[in-house]
Amino acid sequence: MNTGASLYIVPTPIGNLEDITLRALRILKEVDFILAEDTRTSGFLLKHFEIATRLVAHHKFNEHKAIEQVVARLSEGATAALVSDAGTPAISDPGFLLVRSCLEAGLKVECLPGPTALIPALVNSGIPCDHFYFEGFLPLKKGRQTRLKELAAMPCTLVFYESPYRLVKTLQQFAEYFGPGRQASVSRELSKLYEENVRGTLEELILHFGAKTVKGEIVIVVAGS
Repeated sequence: MNTGASLYIVPTPIGNLEDITLRALRILKEVDFILAEDTRTSGFLLKHFEIATRLVAHHKFNEHKAIEQVVARLSEGATAALVSDAGTPAISDPGFLLVRSCLEAGLKVECLPGPTALIPALVNSGIPCDHFYFEGFLPLKKGRQTRLKELAAMPCTLVFYESPYRLVKTLQQFAEYFGPGRQASVSRELSKLYEENVRGTLEELILHFGAKTVKGEIVIVVAGS
C-alpha cells in the first residue's frame, strides 16, 4: 500500500522509549520495510511496540551499494521507513544520500518530527540558543586544528557530538583554542535514567569529567566568542 510518500524518515527515541510519536509507530507498522542502521537495535524497538515490519540493514558501510536497489523498489510502488539507532536519521547518521537519490528519482520523501539529542542539550545548557551552529562530530585528525581555529571566532553558540572516550581530550582542545574560561555545558545519556547535564567553564568541565569514568552519548554546547 502507498500511504502518501515512498520514503519516510522516522526519528526514534534517543533513550526513553516513551518519546516515540503515535505517528511514527503508525508509519513503522504500515510501510513495506524498514531500513535500519543496526537491525539489532531497531529490532529491540520494534519488539517493544509489537511491530512486525521487515527490517533491512542500511548503514554507512553499505548505503552506497544499497541505494540503487532501494530506489528501484520504491519506484515500483513499495514504501519504506528509514531509522537510525537513535534520533533523527541523516543528523550525524546515514540518510542524506538516500534522501537525495529518492528526490532525484522523483519519489516523495517525508520526514517526521521527533527526537534529536542536540535540541534538549542546547536548551538545557543555559547558553543562548537563539543563534547556534551545529558542528556535530569534529574531524578526528586531518583538518581538526584548522576547524577549531575557525570555530573559535564564531559569535554564535556551538553544538558538538562526541564519544565518551574522547570527551576530556576534546574539552582540553576547546580550552586551548577557545580559552579555558569559555562557558560550556556537557549533556550525556539524555532522556535516560542517568541523564547528566554539567555546566561551567571549560576548565571546570575538564576537572569534573577528568575525575570520573564517562559513559553514554555526549553533546557539548559551547558559548560563542
